[in-house]
Amino acid sequence: MNRLLQFTLDLFERDPAPAAAPEPTKRRAAPPRRPKAALTPDPQLFEPPRPKATTPGPVGPPAAPLTEVIAPMSFRHPQANRELQLQGTWVAYRFERARRRSIGFVVGPEGLVVRAPRWVPQAEVDAALRTKSAWIVRKLDEARERQTRQAEASVAWADGAELPFLGEPLRVRLQPGALAGGRLHSLPPEAAAEQGVRHLLSLGLPPQAEASQIKDAVQACLMREAKALFAQRLDHYAPQLGVQWKKLALSNASTRWGSARIDGSIRLNWRLIHFSLPVIDYVVVHELAHLRVMDHSPRFWDTVAAVVPDHAERRQQLRLGALPRW
Repeated sequence: MNRLLQFTLDLFERDPAPAAAPEPTKRRAAPPRRPKAALTPDPQLFEPPRPKATTPGPVGPPAAPLTEVIAPMSFRHPQANRELQLQGTWVAYRFERARRRSIGFVVGPEGLVVRAPRWVPQAEVDAALRTKSAWIVRKLDEARERQTRQAEASVAWADGAELPFLGEPLRVRLQPGALAGGRLHSLPPEAAAEQGVRHLLSLGLPPQAEASQIKDAVQACLMREAKALFAQRLDHYAPQLGVQWKKLALSNASTRWGSARIDGSIRLNWRLIHFSLPVIDYVVVHELAHLRVMDHSPRFWDTVAAVVPDHAERRQQLRLGALPRW
């Protein structure tokens, strides 16, 4: 019986005994259990250490305010005579009094120019600036980004210079025997893949020609190509819009791509020749649409969309395009 009881105890023990079973011993009465003392946490384990007393060192200058360490973004016109904080951005702008009926804002490569009638108080001008603050800061950001891209797209005016033409690379070749006005030709796909460019412009200039000579010759050639192409695109889209254009002139404006007058006169920036044909067509349609609607109302944009449904996408490409610095 004792062996059977010992075997049963062995089955339920947590730590089994060695293989050899111990000899049976006479069981003694277990001593009475003492109640366990309540555990008390060690203050050294749960309390944070007290800082040691140290001798104070020399006191330095007070910390600079955060607004001085992280200066807000700013835009400054080189001829600024006023400044105002818009959208958390300091904008120093050029302010002019002019004979006009309303306050006008122009964001160009140099920054913001504000023109206001003589009778409008300065407080009203500031209020108008704050009302248009989101638009102004966004346009200034776009102008700064455009300048950065243009700086990166600067052209070294020499033999082999490259610049965009109709959205594709064009390479300049100086050939004394070429035509004096230059000769532009497009390469077939195989030759373009071999040369790495789509267009070649041969100029009748010697290899030692100065950079200003090369630049002027390239500009003259591109302006000639631009005027011929713009006239062709105007003739193509005018019947679709039911309008007639009378006169085409090229512009060299820094902030406008085109303009239209009610008498049918169209002005287009010659530098549009750097963009792809869909972008050029958007500007052409935009100006022709003004011969029907002389504003930017919803009716005007409906007129543009009737011919160029994706005008918003093409307009964005026009904004983000990187042009060579002339």
